[in-house]
Amino acid sequence: MQFRDFWYVVAESRKLKANIILQRSVLGEWLAIFRGDDGKPVALQDRCVHRHSRLSKGKVLQGKVQCPYHGWVYDKSGKVVAVPSEGEDFFDNIKTCQARHGIVYETCESDGYVYVRLASNSSEELQSFNQPFKMPFYQEVGWETMRVINRFHNNVTNCAENFIDIPHTASVHPGVFRNQRRQKLQMTVERCNGSVIAEYRNETNNLGWFTSFLNRQGNAIIHTDSFHMPNITSVEYNLGKNRRIFITSQSVPESDETTLVYTDVTYNYGIWNKLAKPFVWWTAQYIIHQDVEALAIQWEVIQKYGTQFMNTPADTIHVFVESIRHAIAQGNDPRKLPDKSVTVNFWV
Repeated sequence: MQFRDFWYVVAESRKLKANIILQRSVLGEWLAIFRGDDGKPVALQDRCVHRHSRLSKGKVLQGKVQCPYHGWVYDKSGKVVAVPSEGEDFFDNIKTCQARHGIVYETCESDGYVYVRLASNSSEELQSFNQPFKMPFYQEVGWETMRVINRFHNNVTNCAENFIDIPHTASVHPGVFRNQRRQKLQMTVERCNGSVIAEYRNETNNLGWFTSFLNRQGNAIIHTDSFHMPNITSVEYNLGKNRRIFITSQSVPESDETTLVYTDVTYNYGIWNKLAKPFVWWTAQYIIHQDVEALAIQWEVIQKYGTQFMNTPADTIHVFVESIRHAIAQGNDPRKLPDKSVTVNFWV
């Protein structure tokens, strides 16, 4: 197993229009993303095999991409189908035509996203990952989804850990998300089958600006955080009827030190769904920008002093996530790690 075996978001479907090319980077690989003549997304290595210009700087002509340097044309399979400087002679040498071929990657579309997978083929044990992660309640009746995209100067592991980390919220997002109240919470964390699930108890009304709207009565909150290999986090708050929200983030590794994060905030606020949308968007972006800054600072320190972190019981969820990410980095299947379940108390 390797990170290249999994699906990664490269664009929102609505933004990949005909006759445009999007430039993307996944796991250090440069990609040119466009729609072929059948309307389906295509991902080519962003490199012309001729003189190594970037295909993403070219243009799409009837579902084919033309290099901006010498005009070589590639079809959706990555094959060179025209070379202007050779004219009709290009088609005379079949072997030469077949040898001129760019690298193409597998793509698919799901829940309004375009995905790419870099591995050329997947083993039988990875068949369960042949489809991208299903986004919770996307476009279902009674639910609204708001999407934001942000770039973090940090790696996927640290981004994912941040998105499912409660203790930092009172320090990084005071007032907006939580306040420091010294409230005792309990967390049960389980690592199983390549995922980490954390269930929290004793949360009531420490929800920042929107406490009075979301949980005016101070009822117990059903709160679950999860991580799904290799890069998905999902946060669920269930505060009763028409008070439910999912924050699902897909952390896409552009390189070893930059991560592009696609976040879906999907919620059911009943009759308030439409009215709440601009407030949900603004709050999500405000909070994420604070996290972008915090993680950039963390990365500066990591670059200087390394990753010898000191953990407390409240960091158990991070330790489990790191064990899964480390297993993949070593070429192992995290689903073969022993199942573990830990219950800890911590304060916020």
